[in-house]
Amino acid sequence: MRPLTDRVPKPLLDVRGKPLMEWPLDALAAGGFTDCVINTDWLGEQIGQRYAARPGISFSHEGQDFGGALETAGGIVRALPMLGEIFWVVAGDVFAPDFAFTQDAVRRFAASGHLAHLWLVANPAHNLKGDFGLSAEGLALNSAPVMHTFSTYALYRAALFSAPYCQIPCGNPAGIKLALAPLLRAAIKDARVGAELYVGAWTDVGTPERLAALNDPLR
Repeated sequence: MRPLTDRVPKPLLDVRGKPLMEWPLDALAAGGFTDCVINTDWLGEQIGQRYAARPGISFSHEGQDFGGALETAGGIVRALPMLGEIFWVVAGDVFAPDFAFTQDAVRRFAASGHLAHLWLVANPAHNLKGDFGLSAEGLALNSAPVMHTFSTYALYRAALFSAPYCQIPCGNPAGIKLALAPLLRAAIKDARVGAELYVGAWTDVGTPERLAALNDPLR
């Protein structure tokens, strides 16, 4: 995203009149989820300054504490002491303005006994092979004739981030980097990850061109 992110972290880039990360924050609040933990890295102090006064916001400053991001699973384990048994995770650089965070989704997930529930989207041009399949029973699959892209929007149970799936101690005191995909694939193999399709607008804002397209009034 450079040069746009030379002085501004990507989640604070404006999309249609407000910072990119504010779209999911507002959507979470609309669904009644007001307690949020924000992981920060590059220029993370700007995010801290902007949202420190917002009620219910806590921070896990990975860049400040460890000199860089801990990857998705490493960051989640770092934040576990501030999270509940079940929690949402959303990437700060994804735009999905139609996504609804609902209490019903949390209730269904809690009753399922699954370790994660993923929202999948149609494969964009930059990920044509997709990430996961979807069974007729609503389970995520590591391989399938039709594959979909993981939107980054998901519900998780804290147990996914402990043994046998994750060996990092709760709170990740050593700042160990760990990707999320291996944990998910292991839990998917055990048939413990649900999934469903999300058909609303969705963009992984990974390039200046994608950001410009979102802010183009003619689109």
